[in-house]
Amino acid sequence: MENVQKNRQKLTIEKKQRFHRDGLRTFLLLLPYGALFLTFIAVPVIVAIGLSFTYFDVINTPKFAGLANYVNLVTQDEVFLKFVIPQTFKYALIVGPGGYVLSFLLAWMLTQIQRIPRTILTLAIFTPSMLGNVFITIIWRTIFSGDQRGIVNNWLMNLGVIDQPIMYLLSPDYLLNIMIFVSLWSSMGIGFLAMISGILNINEELYEAAYVDGMKNRFQEIIYITIPSMKPQMLFGAVMAIVNAFNMGYIGPALSGQNPTPGLAGQLITNHIDDYGFLRYEMGYAAAVSVVLLLVVSLFSKFAHGLFGEKD
Repeated sequence: MENVQKNRQKLTIEKKQRFHRDGLRTFLLLLPYGALFLTFIAVPVIVAIGLSFTYFDVINTPKFAGLANYVNLVTQDEVFLKFVIPQTFKYALIVGPGGYVLSFLLAWMLTQIQRIPRTILTLAIFTPSMLGNVFITIIWRTIFSGDQRGIVNNWLMNLGVIDQPIMYLLSPDYLLNIMIFVSLWSSMGIGFLAMISGILNINEELYEAAYVDGMKNRFQEIIYITIPSMKPQMLFGAVMAIVNAFNMGYIGPALSGQNPTPGLAGQLITNHIDDYGFLRYEMGYAAAVSVVLLLVVSLFSKFAHGLFGEKD
């Protein structure tokens, strides 16, 4: 009996030692990620939430202001209520779902061709998302330039559609629509690559079995096999599309060269944050607007998780 108890005690000690070793290894493995997460995400979010309840002009010590910033945001900020909110939601509801659907369709079409042309086309489509600001400054400002050298103006004048050049990038009638068009063009980012990877990793036997069971065309193949088999990639692509749609405010100032944008026509919520935070130095108010943006993105992300997340 004594030997049995000693063996049990020995096994218990060994299990505890193994548990501590595994725990230490796991901790060391997660430490770099945890440090980066705390430094660049958790701490800035906590600081922003704290500053949103203060008046802070960067120079003087923050002064507690309670809910004053939030009350002013929804009662006195006419620019936010009249321009920023409707334009942000119009922009996000077109660019987010539109870019998401385009990403999936392009990813699916690229997976139907051979590897070498697929790689070349994927790189060409993905490049604008990495160099968006450069492309906007060099290409799109040239295309929509407000003089006769602008490509669009030149074409329309040669066709006799217009007599005088149109100032597309300085006109409130055109700026937001051009921003949406350019954003859709540059929306094939990481989510697009994830979708390609997800489609390529679907087991081909699933398609064969489905056709044996009565599946008739490619549309049914996408609905019943492709999308259900790549829900993690679809969820990732949806979250990235949401984040990018609400975080691409730089396009308006990049196209027009002004912040605030001409006539406030391209003023999105991130431009509003930059305006108050880095031009007016009202950091407390800018932090309050950023907290509202965080809540909106979180709600849309939860909606995406409800669509593509695992139910169990």
